[in-house]
Amino acid sequence: MLTRLDRILLAVPDRAEAAERFAALFGARRLAEDASAVLGARRTILQAGESLIELLTPTGPGPVQDFVSRWGQGLYGAGFATPSIEAMAARLDANAVPFTAEHGVLYLREARYGMPTVIVPDTHRDPVGDIRAIYEVTNPVADWREAADYYTRIFGLEPSHFVPIRSQRYGYEGVLTLFDPPHRLDRIEITQTFGGGAMDRFFHRRGPSLYMCYLETDDVPLLEARLEALNLPWSPAEGRPPGTNLFIHPKALFGLLVGVSKTNFAWLWSGRPDLSGAPEDTPLIH
Repeated sequence: MLTRLDRILLAVPDRAEAAERFAALFGARRLAEDASAVLGARRTILQAGESLIELLTPTGPGPVQDFVSRWGQGLYGAGFATPSIEAMAARLDANAVPFTAEHGVLYLREARYGMPTVIVPDTHRDPVGDIRAIYEVTNPVADWREAADYYTRIFGLEPSHFVPIRSQRYGYEGVLTLFDPPHRLDRIEITQTFGGGAMDRFFHRRGPSLYMCYLETDDVPLLEARLEALNLPWSPAEGRPPGTNLFIHPKALFGLLVGVSKTNFAWLWSGRPDLSGAPEDTPLIH
């Protein structure tokens, strides 16, 4: 019942500054300024590619204030699209998942595995700026199978679409819950961490939570050049061909770690390497 990752929700200290940064780096455009009583936050809504980025600052007590008080800035939540809000509401009710409706979308009132979630109607958007879409959020948990079973049940996902993943280099194993392969890459990456690397340290510090997101673009070198021009920290992905994969440091984007892959390149580790355009000897590590 989920068709794509529609948006990310990011808590920031200064929405205007953050909007300027996303515009300069990704060509994001400002769509709206409003407020959410459910979140207890003012928000600036940007579009980058097909995706939305909600920049949040708390207005008082509420979940965003709780997040900011505990962690400061960073990736607060994720939003997924569904073809029928009514059917999704009925499914959540049937599975005893509490939610609140606001402005035609559904906010889950619990985040059992550390992923605050909003469900929105699936609406077509013509892409804007210099990326295609944000297609993944990464959710480290204590037991990836348990979390995958839960998301499958409450969101009506299709397990036959899922792809197992493991990276010794980055220290995790888990699953990609692909929603609509091979048409789209959109998914939740559920991971169980090990080895003392960055994601493992993050999990031991925060517990189940959202770690990062991934986006794709036709022009990775363009983003490299912009990161350099803006003096923002980034690094190439190890073991990848030049111009295919990089990581943007959380210090560059207000606590948000972003993976960037060339359009379709992520199929290399998403069950369809034949769609990736990568040389046959390219490592499968994520």
